[in-house]
Amino acid sequence: MPLRFGANVSTAETDYGTVLLDEQVGAYWELNPTATLVVRTLLDGGEEADAASALVREFDIGRAQALQDVETLVRELRASGLAS
Repeated sequence: MPLRFGANVSTAETDYGTVLLDEQVGAYWELNPTATLVVRTLLDGGEEADAASALVREFDIGRAQALQDVETLVRELRASGLAS
């Protein structure tokens, strides 16, 4: 399922990843470069498997760990109310 940020979430890419601002509650979240790659892949319409493949290509990580990391990040973004 594609990832979508809520209308109340602003994003800004930095030299160190991406910053998310939940304007509704005034909370900031900082994504490291790994999480930024995952989010960018998903926002561009990719599936979680595509994001995991991007991690495997870009970083020294096994496929199983990449899939687990993607699933964890997506679950946390959705649980926080930042994404659907």
